[in-house]
Amino acid sequence: MATFDWVSGLFTKLYNNEMARNKECVHKYSKLVVEILKTLQRHGYVGAIEYVEDGRGGKVIIQLLGRINKAGPIRPRFSVSEDGYEEFEKRYLPSRDIGILVVTTNRGVMSHREAIKQGLGGKLLGYVY
Repeated sequence: MATFDWVSGLFTKLYNNEMARNKECVHKYSKLVVEILKTLQRHGYVGAIEYVEDGRGGKVIIQLLGRINKAGPIRPRFSVSEDGYEEFEKRYLPSRDIGILVVTTNRGVMSHREAIKQGLGGKLLGYVY
């Protein structure tokens, strides 16, 4: 039985809804999804995030601002050290100061810039620009 990858589904859904010029999108709730969305919200890629209980685990309604040009998951989830982010920036982002890599660390989900400031490594989840 195949399992659904929540993170890949989130990045794909965000990108597809932005390309369709929708004002909001709905995704299944999980703690990891909400942490990724909070990171994107801090960097101005998405607006308000609202949790709705539907009796089946809940949903998250995400306000889209039209600021995402490309978003995608990073598979496999590469491990990266605190000084190894530059290689992945070159691979996934179009330019040096455009976009973020979303990374999960032992201190939570954050952008690669926040992880560099704190001197943390982690696992790459996705990219947005």
